[in-house]
Amino acid sequence: MGKRIAIVGGGYVGAELAKTMDDIADVTLIEQRSHFVHAPAMIRALVQPSLVEESLIPYDRLLKRGRVVAARATQIDGGGVTLDDGARIDADYIVVATGSEYAAPFKPKGADIDGLRTANQAAREKLVSAKTIGIIGAGAVGVELAGEIAYAMPDKKITLITMDDKLFAAKPDSLGASLSKKLKSSGVEIILGEKAEGLASKTEPHAGSVTLGDGTQRAFDLIFPVLGAQPCSDLLKNLPGAEVTAAERIKTDGYMRPSSLPNVFAAGDVADPGDNMTIVAVSRQLPWLKKTLTGLITGRKLTDMKTYRPWGPEAPILLPLGPERGNSFLMLFTVGDWITQKMKGAHLFVSKYQKLLNRP
Repeated sequence: MGKRIAIVGGGYVGAELAKTMDDIADVTLIEQRSHFVHAPAMIRALVQPSLVEESLIPYDRLLKRGRVVAARATQIDGGGVTLDDGARIDADYIVVATGSEYAAPFKPKGADIDGLRTANQAAREKLVSAKTIGIIGAGAVGVELAGEIAYAMPDKKITLITMDDKLFAAKPDSLGASLSKKLKSSGVEIILGEKAEGLASKTEPHAGSVTLGDGTQRAFDLIFPVLGAQPCSDLLKNLPGAEVTAAERIKTDGYMRPSSLPNVFAAGDVADPGDNMTIVAVSRQLPWLKKTLTGLITGRKLTDMKTYRPWGPEAPILLPLGPERGNSFLMLFTVGDWITQKMKGAHLFVSKYQKLLNRP
C-alpha cells in the first residue's frame, strides 16, 4: 500500500480503475460529482423515467481501502493534484480521466446531479406534449435517441438531421444502411448532408426552427441538439509538452502520457491515444492502465512494458434503437436486432455499473 495513485475523474475509466487498484495501492479518486452518471441510459430515461435513479449511482461504496474526495481538481504537477479549496493530494502516479461534457439532459453541468434530474424531467415533459421532434446530429446519441422515442412514442413525428452524407460513415456501409432502414420503418425521417443553422441553443432541448443548406426552414415542437461531446481538457492543457488536438483532446504518447511528466497518464474522452470518444475505447484502455500501473508499483520500468495499442477503425459500436431493435459493428461484421438486444439494448449495462459501485 506504499504507492499513492491519484485518479482525477470518476467516470468509466476512473471509477473502475480506482476499484481495481484499491487492493494494491493507496488510491484517491477525485470526483466533483456525488454520483456516477451512466450516460447512455439517460437517453432511454427520457421515455422510461425509472432509469434516471438507476443510472445515477453514489460513489460512497466504491472503495474499501482508498477514498473518494468530492472536489474539483484545479492543477496537476509531478507530485500530485491541487484541489479547488487549496487542498493538496500527493501522489506517485496520477491518472487524469476527466471525460467530456454533453448537451442536456444527458450529462450534468459540473457537479450538479440535481440539475440533471431536473433537466431530464423537464425534457421528458416537453417530449410528451410535443408532436414534432427534431434531432440535430446523427452520432450514437442522435440515432439512439431517435430509436428510443420512435419505439416508446410511435405517435411522434421525428426528423433526424445530419450534415454527414450517411450514418456512421467510418464503419462498413451495412451498419448505417441497416440503421437507416429500421429508423425509416419506424417513421423517422432522415435528412442527410444538411447542416442545420439557426439553433436557439446548442446545449438545451427547445422549441424552434432550423434552416437547412438549401434555405428550407423546418419548425419543431421540440429540438434536441446532439452535436457531440466536448472534452474536459482544461486541467491538462498547460502541462509541459501538452499537445491539444482540434477536438480539444490531449494527445498522448505510447504510454498514454499527455505531457513530459513521466508519472502522469490520461485516458477516456479527454485523451487522444488514437481511440474515438466512446465507452468502447475504455474497454481497451482500462486493462492496459491496470497492468501498467501494477507493473510500476511492483518495481518494473515503464519502458520495459508494452505500449498502448488503440482500437483504431476496428472498434466495435453497439447501437440499440429501443430495447428490441438495433445494429452493432463487432470488429469484423455487422449484427442485427437479437445480438444488439442481448449485448446492450435490453439492459443498457445498468446492472454492470450498479455492481461496479457496490450497490444492491
